[in-house]
Amino acid sequence: MKSLKLIGLALGATFALSASAFAQDITIAVAGPMTGSESAFGRQMKNGAEQAVADINAGGGVLGKKLKLEANDDACDPKQARSIAEKIGGAKIPFVAGHFCSSSSIPASEAYADSNVLQITPASTNPLFTERKLWNVARVCGRDDQQGLVAADFIVKNYKGKNVAILNDKTTYGKGLADETKKALNKAGFQEKMFESYNKGDKDFNSIVSRLKRDNIDLVYVGGYHQEAGLILRQMRDQGLQTVLMAGDAMNDKEFASITGPAAEGTLFTFGPDPRNKPTAKAIVEKFKAKNIDPEGYTLYTYAAMQVWTQAVAKAGSTDAKKVMDTIKAGEWDTVLGKMAFDAKGDIKAIDYVVYKWDAKGNYTEINPKGS
Repeated sequence: MKSLKLIGLALGATFALSASAFAQDITIAVAGPMTGSESAFGRQMKNGAEQAVADINAGGGVLGKKLKLEANDDACDPKQARSIAEKIGGAKIPFVAGHFCSSSSIPASEAYADSNVLQITPASTNPLFTERKLWNVARVCGRDDQQGLVAADFIVKNYKGKNVAILNDKTTYGKGLADETKKALNKAGFQEKMFESYNKGDKDFNSIVSRLKRDNIDLVYVGGYHQEAGLILRQMRDQGLQTVLMAGDAMNDKEFASITGPAAEGTLFTFGPDPRNKPTAKAIVEKFKAKNIDPEGYTLYTYAAMQVWTQAVAKAGSTDAKKVMDTIKAGEWDTVLGKMAFDAKGDIKAIDYVVYKWDAKGNYTEINPKGS
């Protein structure tokens, strides 16, 4: 009986140690649209976060502990995003990679700041995200005042003397990007012929298409997401309108081509130089491909956000959000996207956008500044 008691005590101690070790895992979060019309981008973010956590844990974790990932769905809804942020803060989770939509990242960031959570967005490009002097925010992507400038420069060079329309979906991201593009165009002396808005979630764009047709629009710039942009394109082609469609980084998912089919051919969008082609990403891209995952769009940006936080935690010797953010802004970090450094606002110091073109087979490639 005595030996059985000793065995029982030993087993109990082992389970207690296991539970204790598990309790010491560092829980971090990824938050984005896992459902809804932008769920393709939520999947990109989740894929990037999961692979990063797996690789970091395989390398020994951080501060001698393993990372545990919690995925959160905001459906690109500002209220849902705020609610998630309050939940993450209440759980004392020190870091979140998120969100995708600027309309989610901005309200969530305030709740994160109140509860000492560090937020790095892989994808929210609206300038306001880093312009409110919040201590806890950073992004590994560019801004719409940079992206809009590249789009405007392309339009000025390639559509001089042509008729251009600008549309937006009234969201923080879409309206903000359309405004920045319009501002850069007007500064260059180029005046759009039409500036119009629609509602995110709309399905019928025939009245807008009729206006585009009436005004002989050669290029329509869409500040909005890929679902509506795809429908606008299809309905233009249905009315025999061959107007070129151009948009921003929210076009960077092959779901766009599944909406449009071969009609995608010739569509333009802006995004950073393809991260899948960077030498720093080669080994990670191969890991994704072995799982039959195409790490397109913001997959590798999310991976990079995880890398920045992990390296800064190791250097700071702490997961305390304020200490880690101070460390992030003071350092330079090795990521799948290359070396990254951040300014006092939390924006990356080096950024460049380029123009891509879709083909009829559902692929896109970078084109040179003159459009060929």
